[in-house]
Amino acid sequence: MEYWEIISIVAGFIIILVASQRLSFLFKKIHLPLVTGLLVIGIITGPQILGLIPAEAPEKLKFVNEISLAFIAFAAGAELYLKEYRSRMKSIRWITICLLSITFIFSSIAIFLVSNMIPFLSNFDISTRLGISLLAGTIFAARSPASAIAVINELRAKGPFTRTAMGVTVLLDVLVIILFAIIISIVNTLISDTSFNLKYVLILVSELTASFFMGWLLGQGLLFILSGKQSRTVKSFLILLSGLGIYLLSDFLRHAGNLYFEIDFYTEPLLICIIASFYVTNFTRYRREFLKIIHDTVPYVYVAFFTLIGASISIDYLAEVWMVGLVFFIIRLAAISIGAFTGSVMAGDPLRYTRISWMSFITQAGVSIGLVSVVAGEFPGWGTEFATIMFAVIVINQMVGPPLFKWAIGIAGEDHSRAKSNLPAESQRAIIFGYEAQAMALARQLANHGWDVKIVTSMKGINEPGIENISIEYCPEINYETLENLEAGKVEAIIALKTDIENLTICELAYENYGTHDLVVRLNNRDNFSKFHDLGVKIVEPSTAIVSLLDHFVRSPMATSLLLGMEENQDTVEIVVRNPDLHGIALRDLHLPADILILSTQRRGHMIISTGYTRLRLGDILTLVGSVESIEEIRLRFE
Repeated sequence: MEYWEIISIVAGFIIILVASQRLSFLFKKIHLPLVTGLLVIGIITGPQILGLIPAEAPEKLKFVNEISLAFIAFAAGAELYLKEYRSRMKSIRWITICLLSITFIFSSIAIFLVSNMIPFLSNFDISTRLGISLLAGTIFAARSPASAIAVINELRAKGPFTRTAMGVTVLLDVLVIILFAIIISIVNTLISDTSFNLKYVLILVSELTASFFMGWLLGQGLLFILSGKQSRTVKSFLILLSGLGIYLLSDFLRHAGNLYFEIDFYTEPLLICIIASFYVTNFTRYRREFLKIIHDTVPYVYVAFFTLIGASISIDYLAEVWMVGLVFFIIRLAAISIGAFTGSVMAGDPLRYTRISWMSFITQAGVSIGLVSVVAGEFPGWGTEFATIMFAVIVINQMVGPPLFKWAIGIAGEDHSRAKSNLPAESQRAIIFGYEAQAMALARQLANHGWDVKIVTSMKGINEPGIENISIEYCPEINYETLENLEAGKVEAIIALKTDIENLTICELAYENYGTHDLVVRLNNRDNFSKFHDLGVKIVEPSTAIVSLLDHFVRSPMATSLLLGMEENQDTVEIVVRNPDLHGIALRDLHLPADILILSTQRRGHMIISTGYTRLRLGDILTLVGSVESIEEIRLRFE
């Protein structure tokens, strides 16, 4: 009967999750974080309002909570890719040290001093209040890499300030989990009135050592899963099960320690999972596939985890303690401001970064809520009340943090979001010389991809086509003044479809006066090939182009469709390596989405046969093929 009850609850919960995933996007439309939406939906469907999720569900679905926590730890560890932060390591190191230490110490002391005024804390003895204050201080130090990444991608932010903020955010979550594993053992001792002695210190060291060793073993297990030939769906399922297995193993070791040795031997599953994820990301060749699995699976994990957390929140108690949550938020904000400012000064950052650095570290989400839920499960008596207050603080941080981070990026001058303009992008302009069917077809194709196209003709009386982003310009002669009037110096590409003599004049003018990035010519006479080739022009020979294209479609139809952009949501682009952090990194070590393929590398005008051991240089031009979303992500990081 108990198993049937669990199956019944799981089935109902899955139906609610489907609705929760859909409804949560409504919160994004009103500029609220997705996590907040999931928590609110969990509260509404929980036992205190609609009752769709029964009161016993959080306890019966404990395994869902454990699987989610493990996967959230995997996601946090996967973001810490050391090679990408090396140029800002000094700032990252100092800000991380100061933020962690000052936030933890300042917050713990402040909460302990006001504990007499907090309803659920005032009745406890000093040691218990100290323990709870230490736990709160630890959780206050946690950040939200997912929220930070969302803001960075939205603004297309890039630069030293953004790299520092992201590096500190990711590194802090790793260190906070290590600190949490230590603090929760200390709190257990404080609450049980056990004296601190050499035996206790040895147990604590043994717990940490065991956690690190188990993390390495789990990393080997993940490596075995990723190296298999199963589908990505099967691998995702096995990784989820491995996270649950760590929780079961940790519970078993704790039970065995109490039963046979009379010691409370606690290994922190979150720490184990984050170490395993860090190992796979930084020291194995399966990093890209692991990141792809994390990226594809974590949205579903978030829906289950945060909806279930919302259902367990006590609304009545939340209404009573919202003022306490606001006080805690102010304490955390003050601690972060002091820590970030101190760290920036110690690192020698410019004053314009030092003044705004605190605005980057307010957001909280996955790891923070995970730690709160661990406390609620570890201390059933007061853990629920503690969790309700902390959830209130996290929601406030999640509401205030992203706008502050956006503001800071704007002040730092690293906001590269699209401006409000009639043009889709500043550099996506092209001029086509010659009015004919092929010119119009090409113009339509470019316009569909967001380009602004001018078609230049010497024929009078040509009407405007009435197509957005396409215009007709009448120019009887081709000379420097003509190109100036057309603003040829501001275009990305010039396509010449006229006679070879006219085409050569256009290319020479553009080559000598503007250094236009892409010059494309339709060649009429093979004898003129070398004249255009010497200018670095991209040459299309109609007599051979169609035959070559048909040949490729016959021999490699899928590859040809992919390269021509005929596959849905796929594109082929060229990007320039401008990020100094990528200089010298081998292609095999790049942090690339799994659906991105590097086709070629061009350096100083010469094509390089790319292998995994080819090292990037600033100014390299990479030809990539992949999904549109992944290409935009790579463009942001590389350019």
